[in-house]
Amino acid sequence: MSERIGFVGLGIMGRGMTHNLLKAGFDVCVWNRTASRMDEFVVAGATATKTPAELAAQCDIIITCVSDTPDVEAVILGTDGIIKCAKPGSLVIDTSTISPQTTRTIAAQLAEHDVHMLDAPISGGSEGAEKGTLSIMVGGQAAQVERAMPVFQAMGKTITHVGDHGAGQTVKLVNQILVVGNTLAMSEALMFAQLSGIDLEKTLSAVVGGAAGSWMLSNRGPQILARDWRPGFTIDLQQKDLRLVLDAADDVGAPVPATSLVFQLYRTLQARGLESEGNHALIKALEHLTGVEVGSK
Repeated sequence: MSERIGFVGLGIMGRGMTHNLLKAGFDVCVWNRTASRMDEFVVAGATATKTPAELAAQCDIIITCVSDTPDVEAVILGTDGIIKCAKPGSLVIDTSTISPQTTRTIAAQLAEHDVHMLDAPISGGSEGAEKGTLSIMVGGQAAQVERAMPVFQAMGKTITHVGDHGAGQTVKLVNQILVVGNTLAMSEALMFAQLSGIDLEKTLSAVVGGAAGSWMLSNRGPQILARDWRPGFTIDLQQKDLRLVLDAADDVGAPVPATSLVFQLYRTLQARGLESEGNHALIKALEHLTGVEVGSK
């Protein structure tokens, strides 16, 4: 008999992930801070719960997907948190992006209650969450990774066990360094193309399949040209991840000059009220410097 799954956090990523678990035939309980977000999942066959603790009491594997380190601490360790009612032997999988050190601390506290944990941050944007094609970087014990594999396979396409507790989060930060580096390069390249007066659609077609290609260029380049700022991942969430990168890089003494620059550029966009736009809106920082909009005639 398959294990009952609990899902905490039905936001931009959690929504698609939960629907894919239901489509895969899992028995799913849900909890979300804004209760009305649970309605569509109840219609699809999930069971709504009133607190993370209540959800944990009913489930064998509990997945969390919330915004930031304090949110994860609240839903797992808080007054009505998972730890209060989690069954011995159950498994908590945190798919949020949070501090690697905090992840290790939470895993240790859960272990005191005979509850296992995997840190399994995700990448692939809202599209990947909806299509079940996420990349999942997993930290924790191999036996628990094997236990969770059917759940991971319902939500993602590339599942990699990268090490012990905290390693998943560290690899996700590696991912985010690459994401924002690609985003800055894409923004500079498209601005250069715009100012040079060449056809942007043909330029994108010419380079996207070559050595300069990337997921960001393929998926977000067309959005930039269409002036479509709908988020697969918001500027605010990107900034949260970059704070984690800068803190962790400081801890190990890693130089991250490009990442630091992107953080400051995003800060200017937040100051202009653009925090809910997609992270590809980084190009607006360059547009502000030049007074030219990419894609404009």
